[in-house]
Amino acid sequence: MLLIVAHHYVVNSGLNDVIFSNPTSENSIFYLLMGAWGKTGINCFVLITGYFMCKSQITLRKFLKLLMWILTYSVLITAAFTVAGYRPFGLMKMWLGIIPMRNVQTNFGSCFLLFYLAIPFLNILINNISKRQHQLLLLLAGFIYVLHGSVPKMQVAMNYVSWFAVLYLISSYLRLYPLRRDGDTKFWGYMTLISWTLSAISVVAIPILTTRFGIMTDFGRCYFFVSDSNAILAVTNGVTSFMFFKNLKIRNNKIINTIAASSFGVLLIHANSDTMRQWLWRDVVDCSGHYSTSHYWLYAIGCVLIIYAACTIIDIIRKKTIETPILDFAERVCLSFQHKFLRILAK
Repeated sequence: MLLIVAHHYVVNSGLNDVIFSNPTSENSIFYLLMGAWGKTGINCFVLITGYFMCKSQITLRKFLKLLMWILTYSVLITAAFTVAGYRPFGLMKMWLGIIPMRNVQTNFGSCFLLFYLAIPFLNILINNISKRQHQLLLLLAGFIYVLHGSVPKMQVAMNYVSWFAVLYLISSYLRLYPLRRDGDTKFWGYMTLISWTLSAISVVAIPILTTRFGIMTDFGRCYFFVSDSNAILAVTNGVTSFMFFKNLKIRNNKIINTIAASSFGVLLIHANSDTMRQWLWRDVVDCSGHYSTSHYWLYAIGCVLIIYAACTIIDIIRKKTIETPILDFAERVCLSFQHKFLRILAK
C-alpha cells in the first residue's frame, strides 16, 4: 500500500506534466522510480486475497464488512467536501460521490467489491478443473491480458474485475499446486530482485532512449512495462514478491497486523475520488510545486509516510468506533429481508 500511495503522489498530482517536460533530469528520474510500483502493489493485494480465499468461503458478514468499509468513506468524505464548499452541492453529484460501484473499469474499490462477489463462482471453477486445465486457462488468460498489455502496438481494454479474476487464477494455482521451489525463500528473493531491477532499468532507460532518438510521445511510455497491472513486469513483480514474502518466517506481530488490517482503508481514504486527489496532492501537498526544491526527495518520501500513517490512524479509529454497530445493523437488515423473501417464495 505504501507503493500505491507513492504511485499516486506522482501520477495524480500533476507531476507527470512537469516530469515529461524534462524526463531525463535527476529529479524526474527519482519521481519516475518512486511512482513506478503502484500496479505491482495492486497485484500483490489481489494475489494475497486469492491465495487465502480459494480455500475459504465468503459469508454475508464478510461481504457487508467490505461494502460498509467502502460506503463509510464514500459518504463521510463526500459530505465533508460538500459542507466545506470544496465541491458543489447537487443530488446527482452527491449520489455519484457515494455510490460504491459507479465505475466498473479501473476504480479499485468498485471493482474489488464486484470481484469479491465473483469469488464463490471462481472457487467452483478452480475446484472442478484439473491441474492441466488450470494451466491451460492461465496460458489463455496470459495471452489475452499480459501479452496484449506488454507488446507495443497491441492493446487490451483493461477491466479490473476481470483482471482480478486472472490474478485469482494465478494465486489459487500457487495454493492448490505448489511449485517445485515453492518454499525456497532464497530463490524467490533472487527472482524478486531480478524482476524489480529490470523494471527500474526500463523506467530509466525508456525516457533516456526515446528522448535521445526524439520519439518520446507521452509520460505513460516511461512506464510501459509496469504501466498497468497486466503489464509483464508488473505481473512478475507481483508474483515474485508475493512468493518471497509468503516464505519469510515472521512471528506473529500485533503492530504489523494492526497496520496491515487498515491497508485497504488507506486506499479508500487517500484515493477516494477526483476531489480528494485534487485537494490532497495538488492543493495540500503541492507535489509539482516541490519538484525543484533542494530536498524534493525527502519531502516526497515524508509526505507518503505521513499520509499513510494518517490514513491508518483514521481507519483504526473507524474500526474501534463505528464499524461494529454499522456492520451489526446492516447484517440484521439483510437477514430480515432474506427471511421475508424466503417466506414470499414459500407461499
